[in-house]
Amino acid sequence: MLFLKKLHQSLTLSKIDPLGGGLAEEIASERAEPEAIELEEMPNGEQLSEQWAQAVEELEHDPDWFHFADEE
Repeated sequence: MLFLKKLHQSLTLSKIDPLGGGLAEEIASERAEPEAIELEEMPNGEQLSEQWAQAVEELEHDPDWFHFADEE
């Protein structure tokens, strides 16, 4: 019992710091780079749909583009 009493008095737990070990500094330096991506606001659903349709249209004009259905 004496052992547990000593252990209890000397044992302390600290919170886990997910940004410990220099990670916070690393994130800050990445954000300061000139080519860092800034996420401002999300496009609405209609804008996102239009952008996706445009990307698919551009891909379909690629000479190497194929549909998986064409392989059958």
